[in-house]
Amino acid sequence: MEVIKTAIENVLIIEPKVFSDHRGYFFESFNSKEFAEKTGLTVTFVQDNESMSSRGVLRGLHFQLPPFSQAKLVRCVKGAVCDVAVDIRKGSPTYGQYVMVELTEDNHRMFFIPKGMAHGFCVLSDKAIFQYKCDEFYHPEAEGGIAWDDPDIAIQWPVAMEDVLLSERDKHHPYLKDFVSPFS
Repeated sequence: MEVIKTAIENVLIIEPKVFSDHRGYFFESFNSKEFAEKTGLTVTFVQDNESMSSRGVLRGLHFQLPPFSQAKLVRCVKGAVCDVAVDIRKGSPTYGQYVMVELTEDNHRMFFIPKGMAHGFCVLSDKAIFQYKCDEFYHPEAEGGIAWDDPDIAIQWPVAMEDVLLSERDKHHPYLKDFVSPFS
């Protein structure tokens, strides 16, 4: 696997080594030993999640509050998504900045998102199946979010604003400037 560092510390793009032939392909989607060796990070995933969404669906920007914050390893197994991680760690030199990556069923890329990030994605294909591993169990009482269209973050989502489909919850997240971050 190849690890691509980004502008935000420990936000990583992972490109697996894919073995293809006339039958199809094979790759390791996660190997804890290789991940630790190549990233210097040790993570124990405890929960796998999957969602299916249609074109224009935007999920995010989500996180779980401490002590239940989550690191995630995300990938798109069907279709294509634009995935985003926003640094919400107060005092971080990259606070309020984001990294964006396109994850598709063809590029097999994965995105590692450490604790202290708000995470979201929008669907670029007709349908997308999105999978992610988490290093902490889901705790509904620890849910948090930042507005997907926060003008100070200014994410350049690759879908027209009028085509974005949001959950009711995602329509009401605060802007980063109105959020008191418990992440350091």
